[in-house]
Amino acid sequence: MSKLKLTLQVMSPGLMREQTIMLGDAYVKKWKIPVKQPITLRFGSLKLPISVTPIPHFDGIRISQQLAMKMGMHSGIKLRTMYKPQERTLNLGPLIGILISRDRPDAPDKPFGQITTFCTELVEASQDQGAFVCFFTPDHIQDHVNSITAWVHRSGNWIKTEMPIPNIVNNRLTSRKTENKPSVQHFMKEVKLRYQSSIFNEKFLDKTEVFDALKHDQNVAKYLPESYLLKSFNTLKTMCHRHSQVFLKPARGSLGKGIVRISRSEDNTFYAMYSTVNGTRKQHFPSLLKLFSSLTGKMKTNRYQIQQGLQLMENEGRPVDFRALVQKNATNEWSITSIVARTAGTQHFVSNLARGGTLSTVKDAVTKSNLAPNSRTDVYLRLKNASLEIAQGIDMHIPAHFGELGIDLAVDTSGKVWLIEVNSKPSKNDNTPLQENKIRPSVRKVVEYARYLSGF
Repeated sequence: MSKLKLTLQVMSPGLMREQTIMLGDAYVKKWKIPVKQPITLRFGSLKLPISVTPIPHFDGIRISQQLAMKMGMHSGIKLRTMYKPQERTLNLGPLIGILISRDRPDAPDKPFGQITTFCTELVEASQDQGAFVCFFTPDHIQDHVNSITAWVHRSGNWIKTEMPIPNIVNNRLTSRKTENKPSVQHFMKEVKLRYQSSIFNEKFLDKTEVFDALKHDQNVAKYLPESYLLKSFNTLKTMCHRHSQVFLKPARGSLGKGIVRISRSEDNTFYAMYSTVNGTRKQHFPSLLKLFSSLTGKMKTNRYQIQQGLQLMENEGRPVDFRALVQKNATNEWSITSIVARTAGTQHFVSNLARGGTLSTVKDAVTKSNLAPNSRTDVYLRLKNASLEIAQGIDMHIPAHFGELGIDLAVDTSGKVWLIEVNSKPSKNDNTPLQENKIRPSVRKVVEYARYLSGF
């Protein structure tokens, strides 16, 4: 089984039969491809009987326009080419599909809104590595699951075309409601079953699921603050007795929405601080029972995780936490792509960028922090090790396929690393490296992992 990157040349109508592919004779000889005998061509879910005609001194692949239309291809595309002699199959690809929440056909320059730049980078990274990427939404999924309508980048423009089912699907849906649509769930089940396609980041994670799964892992349990699903007043009472401060977090929340910080005063009364878009709202309660009563309405529509409060490292009185982007690489191993520090805004106790937080390097955040000098050494290394162990724990204990994770970590005033939460749909705004290249390393790794999964 051999593979390399070859350029596709689409011939004008009438110059080639649809069932014929022309290939440089050096490759035909090297791979021992039978000439003018039926073999199978595969591109994504597309499987066609074809015959190969060798061409002297030619370094590419020529196909007919009819075949190019079935593949959704055009001239100049570079594709990995792999011949499997046991199966008599010539494989082109991989075809990578990015499942996104929405598109904007009325905005041809930015059809994917704020992630258009990311999508353009994926196109460039794919071509660098001899893969082909397309983008589709749940509205592009067809009931028969034989093909998809997808966006591709051609000659500087975004166009829609029919594509085979991809070898690899990266689920980048940003809404649980959309992800749980019957049509989306049916599609994901069918492409895995019928075409052996791989789907990674196939579901959202919630906080309760993560903490319940990881607390039994010896390598990871040391990073977990005490944490439970808030089901009753007794749970709140017990946690507030053990800790002077606790956090309530929506089990399925994101971007710092809906977080409540509860603090006990010396006179045994309680303060609740609520994270809002405009800052922090504070409320005083004479008893814990009164505070719990104020939450019962929220608990009818949201499940809350109650978590031990931590004394986080601070920068000028503002709490600091860290976002690690951890991705599977070309050899199927978790690797650190970036770790950045996030400092909360002046009117907030959460550090999310959506709540006014700011980014900095780990080194810069530690240097400016209130950490004792003996707690400042090796902070990056400790964050890195924690991130990798947590990612491996997710792989081992949660039955779903993930290729990248946004792992939020904290460092307390003694220098100990804690897990805050794990996000299976990390925002590109939150984990963008502070000094970017034209194609971000995070984007290259998506393609590298897709190639690993597809065998290309």
